Amino acid sequence: MRAFVLTAPGAYEVRDVPVPVAVPGEAVVEVERVGLCGTDVEFFTGAMAYLHQGHSAYPIRPGHEWAGRVVSVGEGVDPGWVGRRVMGDTMLGCGSCRRCLRGDMHVCDRRQEVGIRGARDGALAERLAVPASSLHALPDAVDAVLGALVEPGGNALRAARATAARDGDRVLVLGPGTIGLLAAMFLRAAGAEVHLLDRTGHSPAFAHALGFAHVWDEGSLPDLPFDAVVDASNAAHLPGRALELVEPGGRLVYIGLASAPSRIDTRALVLKDVTAVGVLSASPGLDATIGAYASGAVDPRPLVAATVSLAEVGPVLAGGRPQGAGSGPKIHVDPSTAAG
Repeated sequence: MRAFVLTAPGAYEVRDVPVPVAVPGEAVVEVERVGLCGTDVEFFTGAMAYLHQGHSAYPIRPGHEWAGRVVSVGEGVDPGWVGRRVMGDTMLGCGSCRRCLRGDMHVCDRRQEVGIRGARDGALAERLAVPASSLHALPDAVDAVLGALVEPGGNALRAARATAARDGDRVLVLGPGTIGLLAAMFLRAAGAEVHLLDRTGHSPAFAHALGFAHVWDEGSLPDLPFDAVVDASNAAHLPGRALELVEPGGRLVYIGLASAPSRIDTRALVLKDVTAVGVLSASPGLDATIGAYASGAVDPRPLVAATVSLAEVGPVLAGGRPQGAGSGPKIHVDPSTAAG
């Protein structure tokens, strides 16, 4: 089968690799859609921290936002999975440590991460093998496009819920990329008044088209009380700025990661009686995200700007924009499609 493989920073190829066989406890999925994200870009550039910490090494096959259909299962797996449409958790804990036994497999020290960590191949291929325990069934209302948006949506849902925003609360989201916009959608569905801050200088037209009226840059942000602030940016100074902007007694949610250390003044955290929450993984939010998509409470389809083939992945990771792409921040891959 064909697979996209990164062989070194900036180096890649679409190569023929063996078709995976379902070993005991695992399932093989025919991949329908894969989302590309900032983590994949960091592997492309060589900036990904796991490469320098010994958790990952080239060659690597990325792809952790995916949806597909189960085609075979290994020994010990319910054969009822065959033929079902699914997506899968990225975080694969060891299953036996204290954290895993507490249900926190996504922070297991010995975890694998699909397409990211521990030599676990990702979904940028025609087929993918994963533990059956990581699968989440998709209802008919959740198509392949939505299915491949469940993983980023789970992160965003957890961030939105961590704000504890109530109906009518005012929440500021820093960084209107995929995660920021998804968090904004979940917050809006919960009844919050959502504001977005974009420091990149991009036009606010796309966010406006999604129905968000309050879109600012750092120079135009109004002096308003924000009951919660979600930092979904990659700017090292914005975590501190988020603390300045949140109301006393409010909540800060940190889900973005900067390439350099970011700092907050814990004296302000204490004196403002603010609660700060970090969100690493989508794992605890996957089922609720599937439900939100299935019900139509949140529809993230407009975030997908284009769908490309495996042969077109490299130029996208290098910063290119597919010809004819829309305004959304997300690029999807269909591994079954020939190069355009």
